[in-house]
Amino acid sequence: MSAYRGRFAPTPSGPLHFGSMVAAVGSYLDAKSRNGEWLVRIDDLDPPRVAAGSVDAILRCLQAFGMQWDDEVVFQCKRNDAYRSALEQLQARDLVYGCACSRKEIGDTAIAGIEGPVYPGTCRGGLPSGREARSWRVRTAGIEISFQDLLQGRVRQDLEHDIGDFVVYRADGVFAYHLACAVDDAWQGITHVVRGADLLASTPRQIHLQNLLGLPAVEYLHLPVAQNAAGEKLSKQTLAAAVDPADATVVLAEVLAFLDHAPPADVRRDGIATLWKWARDNWRRERLPHVSGLPADTGQNTTGAPSRNASS
Repeated sequence: MSAYRGRFAPTPSGPLHFGSMVAAVGSYLDAKSRNGEWLVRIDDLDPPRVAAGSVDAILRCLQAFGMQWDDEVVFQCKRNDAYRSALEQLQARDLVYGCACSRKEIGDTAIAGIEGPVYPGTCRGGLPSGREARSWRVRTAGIEISFQDLLQGRVRQDLEHDIGDFVVYRADGVFAYHLACAVDDAWQGITHVVRGADLLASTPRQIHLQNLLGLPAVEYLHLPVAQNAAGEKLSKQTLAAAVDPADATVVLAEVLAFLDHAPPADVRRDGIATLWKWARDNWRRERLPHVSGLPADTGQNTTGAPSRNASS
């Protein structure tokens, strides 16, 4: 079996909740069931989103669940030199350009895309007279990205039409998530990314950057998104409850059931170590629910755990 290196990359905006654990458990089991390595990377690029004490809380929670990472934890806030080097490579080849537009200006002139306004290319041919660059954008003209997701199937995206020229260096001096993700996955030797389907639309942008920078391709698997009773993705913004590490066995069993890997009752009773062994031995991608849990899916929850939408 070929080498497998997976990762879990939470944003430290608060403690882990059920939705976070779906991504953590899914990425962990997909790696461990294939004798692979599992890494942890902290997505702390954006200082205002980092909640005090959240990094320690996340790492303690993973350890309480018996999820041990196989290399030192990487913090993206310490990787700015690598991102700057990547940006300079793109600049040297005229693959990016400076943009003077504010969010309001873009919103006033852009059409709606799959993730908000599609940048209309205002500064693509050069900065307007008297304006200075606020951010840097990647050129996407004529670029269509197609990849085979290991769960969701074939995904295609016309970057220029669906997203527009996207930002890799923000007006507030922060490197964008997509650039950091592409650079760090390559640097860490990540071969497989297992994460929530709320990031499915982001993947073509990361693949585009991998292609431009000559970085290795990655296999992707996007898991269903856990939702609350109102059909909203579980998150800090929707007031998702923090996972209690003291209930690790119960929560792990609920996460496995959410992913259509419900363990037998006797396995649940035997504790967390037995539960993990059963999960590793029985993890099958083909058993995972073939549904993203995104708004296009419809259905209803049939368990007591947070819901996912069922495919029609």
